[in-house]
Amino acid sequence: MRAVVTGAAGFVGSHLVSRLIADGWLVVGVDNYVTGRAENLAHLEDVDAFSFVQQDTSGTWAIDGAVDLVLHFASPASPPDYLDHPLETLRAGSVGTERVLDLALDKGARIVLASTSEVYGDPAVHPQPESYWGNVNPVGPRSVYDEAKRYAEALAMAYHRVHGISVGLARIFNTYGPRMRRDDGRAVPNFVVQALHGDPITVHGDGDQTRSLCFVDDLVEGIVRVASSSHIGPINLGNPYEVTVLELATLVRDLAGSTSPITFVERPEDDPTRRKPDIALAIQTLGWEPAVPLRDGLERTLAWAAPRW
Repeated sequence: MRAVVTGAAGFVGSHLVSRLIADGWLVVGVDNYVTGRAENLAHLEDVDAFSFVQQDTSGTWAIDGAVDLVLHFASPASPPDYLDHPLETLRAGSVGTERVLDLALDKGARIVLASTSEVYGDPAVHPQPESYWGNVNPVGPRSVYDEAKRYAEALAMAYHRVHGISVGLARIFNTYGPRMRRDDGRAVPNFVVQALHGDPITVHGDGDQTRSLCFVDDLVEGIVRVASSSHIGPINLGNPYEVTVLELATLVRDLAGSTSPITFVERPEDDPTRRKPDIALAIQTLGWEPAVPLRDGLERTLAWAAPRW
């Protein structure tokens, strides 16, 4: 079996590539290195089951030979990244998604689209089930990511309805773990770097906003189960254990054995107030739920980051 993974050099994409190869797949990775890093794939340099194409998915490209599965993970994903690359983010969700859907259509392959909890915006429903249509500011700074993913979902469903291709829409909630960039800009890498260096830990607003954090190995297991199923979705993949951002900062500091002070800075525009997935559908349909507790996942992340960051 042969898979194509776009965004293969990214945080989640590289873990997914490793998992597929371990499961016996031949994998073609595609990435343009806007936010991905070659070092995330360095351990696969001499692996015969892996090949790599440096390519922007929104350009003109093709993959020779048979393809059984396409996993579309190509997009800037952290707020600093998509705010720095707004047009690239919109193209990845629109033109890039169409190119990847065309590849799946041509090859007769199933495609799994990496969507996001950001399609719910700053949710007025809590926790967020897949049936919730969201509360997104379509013209705010975060809209370049939110609306790109909402459009990508609509496009995938149109291809499914018109062409009958097999699609799976995975709405991914906050994920963390090894291979995140130290300058990623999301809460976990920010707090880890600051705690390890004894710098002030910066919390947006008063820290009462909540997040539900899923360890990357758990997420990849969920993605693999979506890929192996015929379920269309959308389907939430995330950890329903909810913590405030201030609680998260304090836990990271304690696990790092740090004495960093916690300071408070201005909260970004349209920053979601609460974020928690309803994963009843994933449990029922895929038999999936996260297995790694937050404390354990953070300890594993810190152990990986300490010698590098």
